Amino acid sequence: QVELGESGGGLVQAGGSLMLSCVVSGGTFSALHMGWFRQAPGKEREFVAVISWDYGYTDYGDSVRDRFVIIRDNAKATVYLQMNSLKPEDTAVYYCAAAPLHARRDRAYYAWWGPGTQVTVSS
Repeated sequence: QVELGESGGGLVQAGGSLMLSCVVSGGTFSALHMGWFRQAPGKEREFVAVISWDYGYTDYGDSVRDRFVIIRDNAKATVYLQMNSLKPEDTAVYYCAAAPLHARRDRAYYAWWGPGTQVTVSS
């Protein structure tokens, strides 16, 4: 059973930075595509970023492109989300997820999910 656990969320002022981490256990991390999603109150879960198993492909949601960076370390079975120039509209619960077959934006491709970590950006 693949298990994911996020950390690094918190409260930050607009314009600041945070780095989220997600540790994966119970599976072959190096074979999984890893994604980040977020969900704000009253809104649907939104794609943020994805990185392929071999580091060769990344994709970002339009609202975070050029501000967020997704990174993975296969030796540590960890995926990171470096968030810069944060805005109040980035406030949400952030989830990491693992996809066994394809690196895509659609959350239907993701088989395993972490419990999430709260990020709050104050204005």
